[in-house]
Amino acid sequence: MIDKIFNARLLDPAKQAIHSDDQSYDINITAGKISEISLSHLKPNFSKNIQNTLSKSYIDAKEKLVFAGLVDLATYLREPGASYKASIKSETYAAASAGITTLCFQPEPRVLVNNTANVNLIHEINQRSATAHIEVIGNLTQDLKGETLSNMGGLKQANCVGVSNGLQPLKDLHTLHMAMKYASTHDLKVFIHPLEHSLAQKGCVHAGSVATRVGLPSIPVAAESAALAQALTLVEATGAKTHFCRLSSAASVKLIEYGKKQGLPITADVAAHQLFLTDIDIMHFNPLCHTYPPLRSERDKNALRQGLADGVIDAICSDHQPHEIDAKLAPFQQTEIGISGLETLLPLTLKLVEEGVFDLSHALKLISLNPAKILNIDAGQLRCGSNADLVIFDPDAFWCLEAELMLSDGKNTPFLGQWFSGEVINTLLAGKMVYSKN
Repeated sequence: MIDKIFNARLLDPAKQAIHSDDQSYDINITAGKISEISLSHLKPNFSKNIQNTLSKSYIDAKEKLVFAGLVDLATYLREPGASYKASIKSETYAAASAGITTLCFQPEPRVLVNNTANVNLIHEINQRSATAHIEVIGNLTQDLKGETLSNMGGLKQANCVGVSNGLQPLKDLHTLHMAMKYASTHDLKVFIHPLEHSLAQKGCVHAGSVATRVGLPSIPVAAESAALAQALTLVEATGAKTHFCRLSSAASVKLIEYGKKQGLPITADVAAHQLFLTDIDIMHFNPLCHTYPPLRSERDKNALRQGLADGVIDAICSDHQPHEIDAKLAPFQQTEIGISGLETLLPLTLKLVEEGVFDLSHALKLISLNPAKILNIDAGQLRCGSNADLVIFDPDAFWCLEAELMLSDGKNTPFLGQWFSGEVINTLLAGKMVYSKN
C-alpha cells in the first residue's frame, strides 16, 4: 500500500485548474483513501537523497502530474460468456496501465446481465485480480431480446448503475416507453444506443460518397438521429434519466443540445476513435475500422469535437471491444465490429488538447469527473475522503503504440504505429499500486 505521494503537480478538473509549476503538493493516503492534500514541505533538490531513505510506501512524483483515475463509460470485458476474446483480468490490467481505474461493464448477447447472480459473478471474478473497479450496466430486457422487461428492481439492489439493451433492437416504442417508466421507479439510468434498425438494415459503413465508391451497404445518419429524436420524446414523457451512448453525427449533437435546452435529464458520450477517424479510413477496406456506429464524415467528426468543447457532449469513452485475431480477418462487412480502445482513451484525448480543441483540465473532466457523475459514483476528483484511485503521469514521455506491447488481449486497433505524448507511470487503486511502468 502507498501512504504518500510527494512533490506532485496536481490536476483536478473539479477545480478547473492545474496548479502552478513552481508549486508541488503531497497527498497522504490512509486506509486506501485520500486523507490530506497539502503544499509539499520537501524541497525538490532533496528528492533523490530522501527517496533512498524512504519506505516503499512513498512515491516521489517530482516533475510528474497526478490526477484522479479515469472512468471509462463503455467497456466490453467479454467475461463471463466470451472469454476466448478477453478476460476481466487481462482487460482491467490493461485499463490500469492506461490510467483507468473504473470500468463500466456493458451487457451483450454473449455476456448477459439479467439478475443479481450475474452481477455478483462479475464482481467475484474481478476481485481475484482487483486492478480496477467495475460498475455494471444491467439488461434492459430479458436476454436483451427486446420483449420482456428485466427485473430492474433486482438489478438496482445488485448495485447496477443503469440498464441498457445495447445494440439489440426493442420490439417497439411501447417497450421502450414501459422500460423508461419502470427504470424511473427504481431510480435507474437508462443507457440508449440510438439506432433505428429498420433504417440501418444490414449496413456497415456511413452512407456517403465513400460507401458508394467502395460498394459496401451503408447506414444513414437518420438511423441514429431518428432513434434519438424518438427517445427524447419518451424522456420528456417519462422523466427517465437517460444517457445516450456513442453519438456519431452532427445531427445527433444538435438534438442533444436541443434536449438539454428543454431541461431534459439527459447526458451523452462519444467514442474516442470517432474524434479522429472518418469514413475515408475504410477506403482500403481496413477491418480495424469496422465500427458501430460507423465512422462518419469529416463534418460529423468536427461537430462531435465542437460538441465536447461546448459541453453538449458530456464524456469521451473507449468503447473498448477486444477481439481475437480471426474476428478481423474476413472481408470487411463480415468482420466483427469494434476497436480495442482502453490503451488509447487517454492518449487520444490528450491529442485533442495538442490540437487545441480544449484545454487539459477540460480533457480530464471528459474522461474522469463527468463519467463519474453520469454513473453517480464518487470518483474523478482529488478530494479528501475519496478513494485513492490515482494516476502518476509523465507529460514529457513520447511513445509508440505497438501490438506486442499492448496489455489487452485484443490488439484490434487502427492506431498501431502512432506516436503519443505523455505516459502513465503508476496507477493506484484505493492506495494499492496496481500498475507500475518501471
